[in-house]
Amino acid sequence: MTTYDDRASLTDLTATVERVRSSVEGVIEGKPEVVRLSLTVLLAEGHLLIEDVPGVGKTMLAKALARSIDCSVRRIQFTPDLLPSDITGVSIWDQQRREFEFKPGAIFAQIVIGDEINRASPKTQSALLESMEERQVTIDGHTYELPSPFMVVATQNPVEMEGTYPLPEAQRDRFMARVSIGYPSAEAELQMLDIHGGVNPLDDLQPVAHAHEIVKLVDAVRSVHVAESVRRYAVDLVAATRTHPDLRLGASPRATLHLLRAAKASAALSGREYALPDDVQALAVAVLAHRLLPTAQAQLNRRTAEQVVQEILQRTAVPATPQQQAGFPTGRGAFGQQPPRRL
Repeated sequence: MTTYDDRASLTDLTATVERVRSSVEGVIEGKPEVVRLSLTVLLAEGHLLIEDVPGVGKTMLAKALARSIDCSVRRIQFTPDLLPSDITGVSIWDQQRREFEFKPGAIFAQIVIGDEINRASPKTQSALLESMEERQVTIDGHTYELPSPFMVVATQNPVEMEGTYPLPEAQRDRFMARVSIGYPSAEAELQMLDIHGGVNPLDDLQPVAHAHEIVKLVDAVRSVHVAESVRRYAVDLVAATRTHPDLRLGASPRATLHLLRAAKASAALSGREYALPDDVQALAVAVLAHRLLPTAQAQLNRRTAEQVVQEILQRTAVPATPQQQAGFPTGRGAFGQQPPRRL
């Protein structure tokens, strides 16, 4: 298992993430929490679903993250006529060598941007399932490993549903987190007019980190310590979604694993070698809500999955940290929230 050699190594890794964060925030103004969540998913070896209305910068965020890292990038425009082989690749008969030759598809990149993923057919969407979970592609009985790091950043518009195919539960469960960018503030929009009015900021965006540095970051995140009480807290949150009366489908065991991985990445981003309940609580909505299916009655009452997760957070007792047991305050959570209710 990878461990930190010393405190300086963690500082160096944090500095690398800070460079990427600053680079992305130079393009996406006024949304630091969205940028941080994107980096959290990257370090936790997850995949990100960006879901929002048109024109708020979904594809811009994905491109800015990809260009800030010196790695291979592919963009897939999902359309109704897109084939699974366009994503995974295809074996073509080579007449000269008289054998099949594999031609890799667009999925063979370190960061894959899937634009408007819900516009492709379910058959094409399913081509991503093996890649996102096992980081490999199987074609004609042969398995091909995907590069490392590997991250899928997909976008979709939840408003304009005509001519689209909603993501099935199995596909949504592959995404570690879902984020909505939202409209910018008036000040951020004015700044956007100054920056984006004459030039495209993506044109001047240069890589500030290498792929091998991201791999080191991922290894460091794996070694972040998670206490038994924090693991139990994450399990309790996920288990509560499976028995809630407003939900007909709760979160899967994969959701529990994703929640813990994201919490460890959040701790590393904060310069800590251990995860806190604050990390789990701050990420619960982003990691769990998109996997849940409200009942018909809850939908009639306009109850959203996000509201249900917030209610579960309020009802589930949060374990005390060692600092609190010793009488020291922990301050705000990893994403700036107020400290949660403790036992």
